[in-house]
Amino acid sequence: MLEAIRRHLCSEETVMRCSVFILRPPEASSRELLQSRLHSNVTVAWGPDLPDPAEYDILVAGRPAREHLTASRSLKTLIIPWAGLPQTTRRLLDEFPRIAVHNLHHNARPVAELAMGLLLAAAKSILPLDRALRGADWTPRYDSKRALLLRGREALILGYGAIGHQVAQLCQAFGMKVLATRRRASEPGCSGGVGIFDGSRETLHRLLPRADVLFVCLPHTGETKGWIAAQELALLPSHAILVNVGRGAIVDEDALYRALQTKKLLAAGLDVWYTYPRDEDERADTPPATRPFHELENVVMSPHRGGLCAETEELRMAALAEMLNSAARGEPMPNSVDLGTGY
Repeated sequence: MLEAIRRHLCSEETVMRCSVFILRPPEASSRELLQSRLHSNVTVAWGPDLPDPAEYDILVAGRPAREHLTASRSLKTLIIPWAGLPQTTRRLLDEFPRIAVHNLHHNARPVAELAMGLLLAAAKSILPLDRALRGADWTPRYDSKRALLLRGREALILGYGAIGHQVAQLCQAFGMKVLATRRRASEPGCSGGVGIFDGSRETLHRLLPRADVLFVCLPHTGETKGWIAAQELALLPSHAILVNVGRGAIVDEDALYRALQTKKLLAAGLDVWYTYPRDEDERADTPPATRPFHELENVVMSPHRGGLCAETEELRMAALAEMLNSAARGEPMPNSVDLGTGY
């Protein structure tokens, strides 16, 4: 007990003043939640207008403009309040090498849960069976091949980061064996029952024939674009299911469509796409791809909402508060982004 008190007092003594500017303020309830979790030495200014004076150490923004990066001479850190690094932000940050960049990974669990939802819907043919029964058609019930047992199957997760870790845990809960690749795997081996491998293409080609389920959890970078193309899809077993919660461009659109259309791939669950609405007016009439995936019965489609749930903002504020408090204590901030690799 005395040691715990001593550590607490020491930590209080080392807390530094930390000024934060949040470019896009959340709703009032989320602001209050954030403030309630912050150390008193952390002060927050809310956008969208620059504070006067513009003296902030940390900027919270996904797509800052140049003026947001130059207004404060004390700016040292940019926090992107989600996972990923927009290409426009990446290009702008090349001019500001002194600014450290960090992500928030509050969405890891919701995305992983949606990934499993897509897998289950695809593996059990839930949507086609639902449509048939809505039309009073019971005949699909008697086709046992319309459902795949997941227990004992092997899942291959591409991208063993925050989301990949959560997907692995959920797969293990279903009794699946889990393999995963990661770019920064210093020592391939086994961790928590997950087989960890390097992210090279040679290793990928060796693992794909083993994958009953392929989860794509990679970020979109110049290197990962088209990472899964016709050659890679052909290496998967014909009963394999592909689930993409990373970015659409990581899987070649034409190759994926052909593999699903010709049943060389059993099914797919997709939360990320190839075209998106450019503005609010286009939201009600924008096909998610140039290929007609919507015509395929073996595709489960989700409009890129894996990170959204009723608790999203609560999770975001909690993760942001934890990161800002770490900065105030002088501790290393988690989820550092390497501008060279894009994640």
